[in-house]
Amino acid sequence: MAKTLDLTPPASIKWWRDARFGMFIHWGIYSVPAGTWKGKRIPSIGEWIMYNAKMSIPEYAALAGVFNPVKFDADEWVSIAKRAGMKYLVITSKHHDGFAMFHSPSNPYNIVDATPYGKDLMKALAKACRKHGLKLCFYYSQAQDWHAPGGAGHWDEVDGGWWKPLVKPEPFAKYLKDKVKPQVKELLTQYGPVGLIWFDTPVAITREQSLDLRRFVHKLQPNCLVSGRVGHDVGDYGSLGDNQIPSGPVKGDWETPATLNDTWGYKSYDHNWKSVQTLLDLLVDLASKGVNYLLNVGPTSAGIIPKPSVSRLLKIGEWMDINGEAIHGSSASPFPYEFDWGRMTAKGKRLYLLLPKWRSTLKINGLRNKVKKATLLADPRRRVKVCQTHDAATDFHTLTLNLGGKRAGKYISVVALDLDGPAKVETLPLQQPSGTVVLPVYMAGLHSAGGAPALAINRAGLLDNLKGPQSSVTWDFKLAQPGEYEAKVVIGCPHHGGKAGDGQRVVLTLGDHKLRGVLKADEKVEGARTQYFPEFAASLGRIRLDQSGTLHAELKAEEAPNGLALASVHLAPAKRG
Repeated sequence: MAKTLDLTPPASIKWWRDARFGMFIHWGIYSVPAGTWKGKRIPSIGEWIMYNAKMSIPEYAALAGVFNPVKFDADEWVSIAKRAGMKYLVITSKHHDGFAMFHSPSNPYNIVDATPYGKDLMKALAKACRKHGLKLCFYYSQAQDWHAPGGAGHWDEVDGGWWKPLVKPEPFAKYLKDKVKPQVKELLTQYGPVGLIWFDTPVAITREQSLDLRRFVHKLQPNCLVSGRVGHDVGDYGSLGDNQIPSGPVKGDWETPATLNDTWGYKSYDHNWKSVQTLLDLLVDLASKGVNYLLNVGPTSAGIIPKPSVSRLLKIGEWMDINGEAIHGSSASPFPYEFDWGRMTAKGKRLYLLLPKWRSTLKINGLRNKVKKATLLADPRRRVKVCQTHDAATDFHTLTLNLGGKRAGKYISVVALDLDGPAKVETLPLQQPSGTVVLPVYMAGLHSAGGAPALAINRAGLLDNLKGPQSSVTWDFKLAQPGEYEAKVVIGCPHHGGKAGDGQRVVLTLGDHKLRGVLKADEKVEGARTQYFPEFAASLGRIRLDQSGTLHAELKAEEAPNGLALASVHLAPAKRG
């Protein structure tokens, strides 16, 4: 009998779960051109300039000869991360360009041996992390290497130039043996305890090679975590896509790497900085789903973190100084769906309500516990009045909080609820006090018949393969108020920077009523989550719901040859006129 493979993460993952917020640093010799090559601005992200500008190895390697980050200050960098409320730091030790930003005795293409700087800056970072109490972690591109023979995407002037993402097994195995393993060993033996190795873009790697790397890391440092991008779902935790925000709770341990602007490595002309409000919205959205937020900075070639990055991080830190207990050590919201007023996290018998938009009165349906006390973290002396009711006919539990007229704190106000025990909540989608009912696809029953492919929810909470009438999704939900409702289908995009496809003919059944229509992506869903993964709401028209209580809904795609990327169905009280 084959031995069952144990992929249980080490017990050390507790620090990572408690952290919730970390700093990503993309830094390398690609910061020298800073997005421009031979007088031209090169499209896409800064650290990919070697590939996007189609630079030869000698051209690109020459950048190392002028890389001299004399203004690098490890203590300042780590201090910025700490003041922002971050608990760990992940820096690119080797990106896809193949250049090592640490002293690598096994390979001379590194910052000590190939640059005028000539020092191992990772030693200084390790010392600063120990001083400030942050976990030092390393990014390492284990498969893509545009410089080393055998690496995926290797530039080869003789064999066709750019670019070959898939390489032959033999040279790739040799690359893993001769470059990857020696350098990973150096990272895990030269700088003391390492929190995690952040592998990336597995492309050509096999499952056995991914497992071998995982075992290799754990052998050298048993408490060092291995990121999900080691490949084939064998990491100690999962990695969502770049800037990807799931639409609902996720199972297991996950992290989202995210940018402050639109690039990772420094580009001198990318000034599309996200606002502090947007960054905090994303932080609390992810925390409410139990997902870590790894927020990136891209330093200049001189070793300076750009001022717009620093100013935003320090303002986040000011908010965290007051409200950090709602993030650090928190777990996901006990409710399996989102709210239209904000987000929720939990810690023991305490719930945290995070409100981006202030309201003097807040109502929530579905909490079955008794609330013993409610407190505003930014104004703990203010009295918050609590009223709880229960409608026995519909089994609706409603919590009403009178918060007062003046906003408590900046950006996102936080209300702490102390309960009489661990949170007990209604698990069916509920009509909320605003009148809206949201039916997320990740809470739906998935049904396939007649040989149709099995339906599945992807890691972002989307159903992206609903194609024909043989398949359907269903929900049971609770309605408090009968009436006329407008039905909208929210369609998403499962791919970064893609387009939400429309044109599908669908039918929505609610009790004895049916709505048919062709989906048109004509109403963009605005929000911090949809910047890189857009969503659109398509109206199906109005429908009459004549009774309260538990109802049943079904959605089918009568005609969707390319599939339907379904996020949710919304029912909102119809406006008169």
